[in-house]
Amino acid sequence: MEESNRKIIIQGLMFVFGVFLLALCYNLFLIPNDFAFAGMSGIAILVHEVSGLNPTIFIYVTNFTLLIISFIFLGWETTKKTIVGTILYPVMISFTLPIANVLLEHFQFQEMLVTAVLTAIFYGISNGLIYKSGHTTGGNDVIMQLLNKYLKIPESKGLMIVNVCVIICCTYVFTIEKGIYSLIIMIISTTFVDKLLYGISDSKLFYIFTKKPHLLKKIIFEEFETGFTIIPTKGGYSHTKGSLLMVVASNRDYYKFKTRILEIDPDAFFVIDDCYEVNGGVKRSNLPFIE
Repeated sequence: MEESNRKIIIQGLMFVFGVFLLALCYNLFLIPNDFAFAGMSGIAILVHEVSGLNPTIFIYVTNFTLLIISFIFLGWETTKKTIVGTILYPVMISFTLPIANVLLEHFQFQEMLVTAVLTAIFYGISNGLIYKSGHTTGGNDVIMQLLNKYLKIPESKGLMIVNVCVIICCTYVFTIEKGIYSLIIMIISTTFVDKLLYGISDSKLFYIFTKKPHLLKKIIFEEFETGFTIIPTKGGYSHTKGSLLMVVASNRDYYKFKTRILEIDPDAFFVIDDCYEVNGGVKRSNLPFIE
């Protein structure tokens, strides 16, 4: 029970800190530089430029409106997960505004690209912390869930569609340059979110189907000093039974291992994927990622 409570507290603190960083990024980088690329925050910047409406007020109004819409169309179970974030994010925007005003003079760079990269890092880390805590800040997430429920559009695809539309509008309202920088920020920040959520891949996972398994097993043991798992298989078309070898190799052995497979069996069928974590199995000195 204590471990469970500790986990809840850590996730809560991570979420609050993530929202704080996101709000600070909004006031420190997005608004002053007219970077509009994501959801309600990006739309708020565009609306401010066109109508003069305060972006914070716009976010307050749209977040609470979307919260009500979520309750009506998505139900209580879905809505309750976004209530805290929906309230906390605009509150944090108001709270971090004076902090951003003090820091702003220290974050003015001659090269806009430096500002864009720094913005992407801040935005990516803050969103990564929020998602890793298991919470959301409402707003854009509600739109994604609505698109998924009623139009059957996957949330990731819906997010991309919305963000691309915002960037196109940014290009039209501001300049092509601002649109390009906004696109760069979106791409870099997405990479940071992925790294925070899934970690950095330090190994590769090979699934190998070969007609020469005995030779391949030998080089796995002798040359790469690692183990493997044998998975019984059956061809979907030929119905031929065989064996699939599952092998984890470090990134530095990736090209060498792939080359050796093809040298032994040029007709081998294999699939390679990033491997983010390994537990158990054969432990060798040449696999530092296995503790």
